[in-house]
Amino acid sequence: MGATADAPRGSRFDAVWDSPLLGMTPWIVFSLLVGPSRFELSVGLALALTAVIVITGRLRRPGGSWKLLELADVAFFALMAVVGALASPGTLRWLETYAGEVSNIALFVIAAGSMAARVPFTLPYAREQVGREVWDSPVFLRTNYVITGVWGLAFLVAAVVGAYGDLVLHDPNNLWTGWIIQILAILAALRFTRWYPEVVRGRNRPGRTPPPLSRLLVPLGGLALPVGVVMLLFDGGPVWLAVLLIAAGLLLIGVRRRPARRPASATDRPGPPPDAPTE
Repeated sequence: MGATADAPRGSRFDAVWDSPLLGMTPWIVFSLLVGPSRFELSVGLALALTAVIVITGRLRRPGGSWKLLELADVAFFALMAVVGALASPGTLRWLETYAGEVSNIALFVIAAGSMAARVPFTLPYAREQVGREVWDSPVFLRTNYVITGVWGLAFLVAAVVGAYGDLVLHDPNNLWTGWIIQILAILAALRFTRWYPEVVRGRNRPGRTPPPLSRLLVPLGGLALPVGVVMLLFDGGPVWLAVLLIAAGLLLIGVRRRPARRPASATDRPGPPPDAPTE
């Protein structure tokens, strides 16, 4: 990610563990699960996941430097565990209601602060996927600023819609503000993280073409299918809207799976190929 050179090939395991999404996973789990009577459970799962990520990272790269997200994971969830254990019932109820917004705002501050400090939080992950010769490249650095900014925007969206559900709708478990919109914001940022480096490589390498915008939007549009199904299952809106989303999702999935056309070549034309013997 954020590379201007072709990333070295590795296993899928390496791709997952070298992605900033891994460091965000405890926050995502926490913000999506936290709610009435679930604060201790959410903090416990997030802290356990943080421990697994940190320990595995140290085993994979002994002596490797700590990443900003790893430090934030440890500090935030350890603090939340202590607060949850010592908090009064009233404080605990407040945390159960607003902890999702608190965590998303904290992530937004981390993203914005890392850019202000000129070390966007995706940068250490990106450097592990490319050679040292591109670490200080202006294009490489700018790409990571853009990707970090998109993640910050996704966290801000999640915080705003979560606050709207809590403060305006007075419904922390609202299907749209508590789940669908927040999940879509995270998935959109994740998809952008994969798509944008390909755009940068296509623009800066002769003979390569940047992927079209449809490569980013069509997979996101395909999410209309599961959203429509969830709406029907949990009565999350008008039936006609759910059916429309399901139909649109199926259509976009079909478009995505349609094989791309390629120009006709000599071997596609009827008759013998150019190198076939003739009488």
